[in-house]
Amino acid sequence: MRRPSGAGVPSRRRRAIQVLVAVSLAYAVAVLLLESPLVSTSLPGAGASAAASRKLHLDGAWEGAGRAAPARPAKHPHRETLSADAGRGRARRLAGIVSGLELRHLNSTRSGSLRKVAAEAAESGARVFSDLEALATALTFSGDSSGEEEEKSKCPHSIVLSGDEFRERGRAVELPCGLTLGSYITVAATPHEAHPERDPKITLLREGEEPIMVSQFMMELQGLKTVDGEDPPRILHFNPRLRGDWSGKPVIEQNTCYRMQWGTPLRCDGWRSRADEETVDGLAKCEKWIRDDEGRSEESKTSWWLNRLIGRTKTVSVDWPYPFVENHLFVLTLTAGLEGYHVNVDGRHVTSFPYRTGFVLEDATGLSLNGDLDVQSVFAGTLPTTHPSFSPQKHLELLPSWQAPPLPDEPVEIFIGILSAGNHFAERMAARKTWMSAAQKSSNVVARFFVALHGRNEVNVELKKEAEFFGDIVIVPFMDSYDLVVLKTIAICEYGVHVVSARYIMKCDDDTFVRLDSVMAEVKKIQNGESLYIGNMNYHHKPLRDGKWAVTYEEWPEEDYPIYANGPGYVISSDIAGSILSEFLKHKLRLFKMEDVSMGMWVERFNNTRLVKYVHSIKFCQFGCIDDYYTAHYQSPRQMLCLWDKLQAGKAQCCNMR
Repeated sequence: MRRPSGAGVPSRRRRAIQVLVAVSLAYAVAVLLLESPLVSTSLPGAGASAAASRKLHLDGAWEGAGRAAPARPAKHPHRETLSADAGRGRARRLAGIVSGLELRHLNSTRSGSLRKVAAEAAESGARVFSDLEALATALTFSGDSSGEEEEKSKCPHSIVLSGDEFRERGRAVELPCGLTLGSYITVAATPHEAHPERDPKITLLREGEEPIMVSQFMMELQGLKTVDGEDPPRILHFNPRLRGDWSGKPVIEQNTCYRMQWGTPLRCDGWRSRADEETVDGLAKCEKWIRDDEGRSEESKTSWWLNRLIGRTKTVSVDWPYPFVENHLFVLTLTAGLEGYHVNVDGRHVTSFPYRTGFVLEDATGLSLNGDLDVQSVFAGTLPTTHPSFSPQKHLELLPSWQAPPLPDEPVEIFIGILSAGNHFAERMAARKTWMSAAQKSSNVVARFFVALHGRNEVNVELKKEAEFFGDIVIVPFMDSYDLVVLKTIAICEYGVHVVSARYIMKCDDDTFVRLDSVMAEVKKIQNGESLYIGNMNYHHKPLRDGKWAVTYEEWPEEDYPIYANGPGYVISSDIAGSILSEFLKHKLRLFKMEDVSMGMWVERFNNTRLVKYVHSIKFCQFGCIDDYYTAHYQSPRQMLCLWDKLQAGKAQCCNMR
């Protein structure tokens, strides 16, 4: 007769094995209970239990929406991590919340609808987000980089392209590590013969008028593109117009463009810069060239020769023609100096453009040449070989003093949601070191960045590390797009209402400087219980039906937009935010690609059932900065630091414009 299995094992040993198994199971349960993820869903929960029990879908399906209040987030959110083992499954589930069957169901709507675009972005984001941890183990901050990784980050010292190679690359040259002092770019090209211009954006022709003749080209140093729908910053825009423009004379115009806002142009029209005007590394901003309206005569030339014959000396100046001629080859060299860029054409200095606040040499990661010219060759030399400064390790200061404090236990007065792009490491760091530091010192204010996934995987990995350390980032798992910014705004509303229970919710951008005390003072003027919408209001604005920012009748059938506050900075009361969420959950919220117009539309709908107090103030500055501002927009990281220094000195004054 066979004995049962295990009958031969001594009872003492069997008890030891049972105890060991019990301890192992208890440890596994404890790990599962205590492990908490780094990032939330697009509309984040508060703690591990809340994240597990709630699901918010893009089209509004939120499981557990009937709960009275969410659990509070962990007291030290910057110490939460997403483990490679137990957390991986949960991370994938979190990513799938935004891109599951519910999102694919949105595809049943019209093919061009915003919901379809959102569903596709969320589905792509889910795939990227699910692979994020695997990439995180491969990429680290530079302090932990291996020699092999450092070698991969090296950039070429020079770049040589023929005309054909240049065109094959889309008429652009990548400068992976940007430029440095002494870097130069030499271009050999031939301008085209002038052609009739019929583009209404350039010239408007009356009936019977002949089109104007145009020959022009653009050479641009560009930075990294931030999000889809937004042009990359133009660190230098060099635009020779051989047949002139409104002046009727050949000109060279130079400028910069940051976040699609142009600065003040520098125009060279044939006259040398004034003697009392500042120079650039000792060189004039504009050199003189021969103009056809200078009144030169044969008599003046004869007088000059007579003076020479009789020995009368006179200082002789050599004048040159306009440096670019149709169908004639030119060789242009752009050099990075100490104070600005210098342009030489065919061996002579033509113009110098001073560096402008907010742009540094290493930001210039690309060169493009477009317009009426044939490029023969491009050569770039003396380029930096180290990793560019847009890499996070050169922007982020990993100091505990910049980490977000624990969330307060009690409801807060105002929650500030800051829209940001994945690779805006410098912008976020500038905000932390300036106006956000005031928010950290107050128990009535909480501020968080809301960031979607970037197209570059290494950016997402570094973003995750940044979020782990600072604890002030909410990652919204969809692929970033200008048209889908509205989803981040809804995420801000959810966080403000359900996570921090804020009385008021403010939305701003990462290039917005917030004068927090002034905004708080303005909000406190409102009586308790009043519904509030405050910002720089737009009245009777109409959608553009053509051009780059055109809005189709399918997207917006109405002739006018509702009253809406400009997107860089506005405040709403929590009851409005709660109503937005409720409509979203019921699949009734109308989405529009312009998030500030969307907010105006949602507030207008709320106003039909409960009176909203609209407060207009130009101090929520949309176009830049004005003295005594509440918010200043389009501020570069350097300008943010400058504004903070002035504010600390008691002066709400603007810094240098670009």
